[in-house]
Amino acid sequence: MSFLICLAALGFLMFVAYRGYSVILFAPIAAMGAVLLTDPAAVPPIFTGLFMERMVVFVKLYFPVFLLGAVFGKVIELSGFSRSIVTAVIGLIGRERAMVSIVAVCCLLTYGGVSLFVVVFAVYPFAAEMFRQSDIPKRLIPGTIALGAFTATMDSFPGTPQIQNIIPTTFFKTTTWAAPILGTFGGLFILAVGLLYLEWRRRVALKAGEGYGTGHINEPEPISTDKLPNPVLAMTPLVLVLVMNFIFTDLIKRFYPATVEVSLIPGGSKVIQQTSSVAAIWAVEGALILGIVFVVIFGWKAIASRFAAGSQQAVAGSLLASLNTASEYGFGAVIAALPGFIFIRDALTAIPNPLVNIAISVTVLAGITGSASGGMSIALAAMADQFVAMANAAHIPLEVLHRVASMASGGMDTLPHNGAVITLLNVTGLTHRQSYKDIFAITVIKTTSVFVVIGLYYLTGLV
Repeated sequence: MSFLICLAALGFLMFVAYRGYSVILFAPIAAMGAVLLTDPAAVPPIFTGLFMERMVVFVKLYFPVFLLGAVFGKVIELSGFSRSIVTAVIGLIGRERAMVSIVAVCCLLTYGGVSLFVVVFAVYPFAAEMFRQSDIPKRLIPGTIALGAFTATMDSFPGTPQIQNIIPTTFFKTTTWAAPILGTFGGLFILAVGLLYLEWRRRVALKAGEGYGTGHINEPEPISTDKLPNPVLAMTPLVLVLVMNFIFTDLIKRFYPATVEVSLIPGGSKVIQQTSSVAAIWAVEGALILGIVFVVIFGWKAIASRFAAGSQQAVAGSLLASLNTASEYGFGAVIAALPGFIFIRDALTAIPNPLVNIAISVTVLAGITGSASGGMSIALAAMADQFVAMANAAHIPLEVLHRVASMASGGMDTLPHNGAVITLLNVTGLTHRQSYKDIFAITVIKTTSVFVVIGLYYLTGLV
């Protein structure tokens, strides 16, 4: 019965997420419902002492990253830098290579620190125009954007400042540059296989005589490319964020000891911080701050009149995103404390290989919650110590554990109820029936890449 209670709580959360209800509201309801069925008297202390405690811990650690990432994406958009980057990349690769161009643009923006949600809005008008000119079916646009924004540069390539690559650093005391060889190989594998799949889909449509199509909704207005910023200037903040993330990661290790004790008042109480658990977060935050300052300085003329409203939108979006994931984090902590979770933990322990174990655990929970960061947070909040113990026993570096967990989170998370998938389809004016097949195919490729990387590690020992 206790095992069924855990499954019912997970199933309920998946159902409400799929139906579009707020996870912030229903994650505590699902968690407390499970506690109520287990021990009614434990509901108040578990809610305050466990659910809210873990939720607050997540917000404390990661809200600044969500906030700075949202503001960075917004100023990149308001300054015209994003349009300049898209135009330059398309001009370099060629409009006749529409799919490759759009994937490249999405990769560049997300690897440079722009939120994937911002990328969808920034890239779609250009994708629609190029697909129309090339007479490629519009229904292939979501799969193309998903390949560029939701895969390699979200969690595979080393150093990416996306939250899916940051969360494991807290649990494994690693950096965002963990396992660079495995991450790079995995990312290239995803992009190569994904582009081959999309090209095959384009050729099948061409052979069937299917073109861009008519009667579409949400068709974008013609794009103005007049008075765009210099593309070199526009790309500089993206490169700056990536480079400074690397530099700050090294400097923080050199400058701060393993444990920092600070007292602002002589003889006053001390603030004690374990540097290893937050060094990667500090590095990304510092890099994003520099990126924002750069864009504001060099794009202020275009930003000034819209900065107040734009920054408010960014703050609101970051609050919603961070609290959604924090609620799932608290939910995972409660589920892990239930007696029924012992059955789940023991079942996963039956998978002797720690890398396969963490890959399956993370991607399954990401699929259930419809969130890469949420599913990974639940899995690591519940079983990180177990994963670390298994990895140490097998002499596997925690960097490899980090990369596998990060990549696995971005696999089955893109099931139909995923927020990014729903946003992507809404923006492009398409339906699940029209375009989800291709998004799911990219998901399968992404999930497969995790096991390819695991195989590569065992064959070569490369990290």
